[in-house]
This record gives sequence, C-alpha cells and structure tokens, in this order.
Amino acid sequence: MEDKRGLYYYPVPSNKRVRVYVRENDDREIEFRLWNQDRPETWERHGWLDMDIIRRAAELGGKDEDATRIYDSSTARFLLKEAKKG
Repeated sequence: MEDKRGLYYYPVPSNKRVRVYVRENDDREIEFRLWNQDRPETWERHGWLDMDIIRRAAELGGKDEDATRIYDSSTARFLLKEAKKG
C-alpha cells in the first residue's frame, strides 16, 4: 500500500492504526519508519531505521524486543519490488 508518506504495510494486520513505512536508501538498504495513529509524535521523533539498528535494539531487550517481528524485511522487499514494477 502507499500514501503520501510512502510504501507501507500493517505489522499487525488486525490493527490498521499502526503502519510501518519502507524505502531503500542510497546504498539500496531497506529502511523502516513507524507510524502510529494514536501516537503521531512517534513519526517525528524516530527517523528511518535500517535492520542493523533494529537488530541491535532488539539485542538490548526491553520494549524493543519485538522489533524484529514488527520490521519485516521480506514484506519490505516485496513491497519495494512491486512498486518498481509500477
């Protein structure tokens, strides 16, 4: 799916209030950015993250422990591939 912010998917399909946006950076690495309708400040406070940063945060534990499930590289690659097809 796509809107004015870019390509996105729902990390929890039953919750349409949370989206994860995806893009490729200049080095063709996938980056993610979280948007939450109930917490719009999240978009402003947290920029684009690559999987290395996400994995390191998950290793630290705490509230980011589920980050590797929210940020899905396979889904992101699929969306980016489909977008390139037009």
